[in-house]
Amino acid sequence: MNNNNSTSTKDKTYYLKHKNMIQAKGYAAQNEKTDLAPWNFERRDVGPHDVQFDIHYCGVCHSDLHQIRNDWFKGIFPMVPGHEIVGKIVKVGAHVTKFKIGDLAGTGCLVDSCRTCDNCKDGLEQYCVNGNSGTYNSLEQDKKTPTYGGYSNTIVVHEDFVLHISDKLDLAAAAPLLCAGITTYSPLRHWKVGKGHKLAVLGLGGLGHMAVKFGVAFGAEVTVLSTSPNKEADAKKLGAHKFVVTSDAAQVNSVKGYFDFILDTVSAPHDVNMYMSLLKTNGVHICVGVPPTPYEVHAFSIIGGRKSLAGSNIGGLPETQEMLDFCAQHNITSDIERIDIKNIHASYERMLKGDVRYRFVIDMSTL
Repeated sequence: MNNNNSTSTKDKTYYLKHKNMIQAKGYAAQNEKTDLAPWNFERRDVGPHDVQFDIHYCGVCHSDLHQIRNDWFKGIFPMVPGHEIVGKIVKVGAHVTKFKIGDLAGTGCLVDSCRTCDNCKDGLEQYCVNGNSGTYNSLEQDKKTPTYGGYSNTIVVHEDFVLHISDKLDLAAAAPLLCAGITTYSPLRHWKVGKGHKLAVLGLGGLGHMAVKFGVAFGAEVTVLSTSPNKEADAKKLGAHKFVVTSDAAQVNSVKGYFDFILDTVSAPHDVNMYMSLLKTNGVHICVGVPPTPYEVHAFSIIGGRKSLAGSNIGGLPETQEMLDFCAQHNITSDIERIDIKNIHASYERMLKGDVRYRFVIDMSTL
């Protein structure tokens, strides 16, 4: 009898603890020194303004690797990476107005923000003054509950941070738009890059190939700057008008003072000063890649031509939806290679070598 009562009490305690939670599974790093491995965890139940969607695909971003290795800052572990998330809605809260069950949906780099600061009110949640909530390796707005990303089977997000994905787009190829897409779209829109402008895209990887597609779609003359001569054919296929091998001094000299804008997507250490010399007077070098070491910029690189060194970080929710709608209208998606989640570490190694054309996307049915 006592054993039965004990079991009943344990069952009741478990039920009380877990009754408002959704059981999820994913791949997590337990600390910065361990590989990603299967991990079961819990997500909150669907609240009045939440939607739950099953994750069909999740893109693999270079920042996933940076964060599980603590390259930028100390991480929150266990860590489930992934912020290029797409799937289909399976449950909506009672007060949800923007989505219904069965809709295709996506979530990018953010799952919440303070909603009250000037930036949030202006649709610039990526610059939330009080601290936004990243999709993973971050905390919810209660400042204590960790967030877990898209290397998992399902996710619950407030409807304001969920995006509509058009069924005109290939769903897997649309996943990287939630980071690589908006990271390049936003600065090009902010600086109004378009017809009559000469745009250089530095680096032809996951971000760079999207920058080429958007730059061409906006009407700019696009040149790819790359250390890899073997990427010229791909650059031209993507729509680039010119290609410059940056290790070739003659080619570099031929574009000195040539560009209105350089969109710098490189996440490895590099000499920004050399690239600043390729800008026209009043030119702008826009950083969207995040190298692990700080830039060293000489003042003469900037004052000799009234040049600007600027940066940009993803986009807010309104602009991200605008970008997705633009992509649906112009049939723009990422060039991808689908992978099994068990191959994630091999994919990281290939990504570091530049051996991907141009974004890995995890098929979450392999989880």
